[in-house]
Amino acid sequence: MQPITVRPETHEDERAIDVVHISAFGGEAEAQLVSALRASSDYNRELSLVAELGGRIVGHVLLTRVPLRKGGSEKQLLALGPMSVVPSQSHRGIGSELIEAAKRLAREKGYGSIVVLGHPEYYKRFGFIPAKDRQVTCNLPAPEDALTALEVESGNLEGGGHVEYPEPFVALY
Repeated sequence: MQPITVRPETHEDERAIDVVHISAFGGEAEAQLVSALRASSDYNRELSLVAELGGRIVGHVLLTRVPLRKGGSEKQLLALGPMSVVPSQSHRGIGSELIEAAKRLAREKGYGSIVVLGHPEYYKRFGFIPAKDRQVTCNLPAPEDALTALEVESGNLEGGGHVEYPEPFVALY
């Protein structure tokens, strides 16, 4: 099998990223979410990673800065998502490569935690735990067990708090 290359997104990758999300999710909602986030002040191209296989973009993961608020205090975390792999390339470890690269990137950039709304059983194998176990909630109307969290820095979520996803995520729900 050819090696998977994970790298930051470039402007030239935008259409290919849209195609990845549209093919993976069977609709345009996630591609539109990525476009809306790109246009927002929350977007940082360094936190958007693509997976290439044979020179073709076959996967994408986006990390977005989100505040975790408790009382009068606030700290910045990363929200992982959307994350997708083109269906023809699924079950080859591409999603795993993207998530592990996202974890490394979070650590390198000094973010203490990552939250994700998604399939908890999938993310569990990467060290994510139910966010409720850390008293972490969010502003999206999703099932409680769908929100999971990973402490990149041990103790970062101590005391819990409320994650505020930005408006483009709110609009998707």
